[in-house]
Amino acid sequence: MLISIKNMVCNRCILMIGQELEKQELQVRSVVLGEVELENESLSKEQFDRLDASLRLMGFERIDDKKAKLIESMKSLIIQFIHNKESSERKYNWSTVLSESLHFDYNYLSNLFSSVEGVTLEQYIIKQKIERVKELLFYDELNLSEIADKLGYSSVAHLSTQFKKMTGFTPSALKKSREIDMERKSLDHISE
Repeated sequence: MLISIKNMVCNRCILMIGQELEKQELQVRSVVLGEVELENESLSKEQFDRLDASLRLMGFERIDDKKAKLIESMKSLIIQFIHNKESSERKYNWSTVLSESLHFDYNYLSNLFSSVEGVTLEQYIIKQKIERVKELLFYDELNLSEIADKLGYSSVAHLSTQFKKMTGFTPSALKKSREIDMERKSLDHISE
């Protein structure tokens, strides 16, 4: 049985969900961002109610609607590529990545995302990248050139322009001021 779960954005989320499912004595086959596969073929209404209540307490939510599942899949894929993926190829053609991974036409995905989320898919990707830049600046392990390369920007100037447009600060100014920890957002609230 496959269950889609909203707001799973990191490995810690996967761990929390896995532990909760074990606590509820549900046989888990796998837990990945946005999705849980159980050995059980079905759950009783009481099991679903218990699961829903515990998910809500942790800030998650079970998704039943197909369009909502598709949007969560898009978000999970984007987050995975921007925040969790280590790859030698830094620049992604998002239309190809999303359409090939989700098996839908990119225009359909983009229009669906915009109509439900109130922000374009491109804006969402940019917001995710900016949050990743903030994180990398906060940890001070990479310089701006390395961050630009890691996130697929064509240049430091492009990164800086986009960063300032989104935050009101240049990356250098934000790094110097150390206001970065006040400006960071939870990954599941980026489109807001």
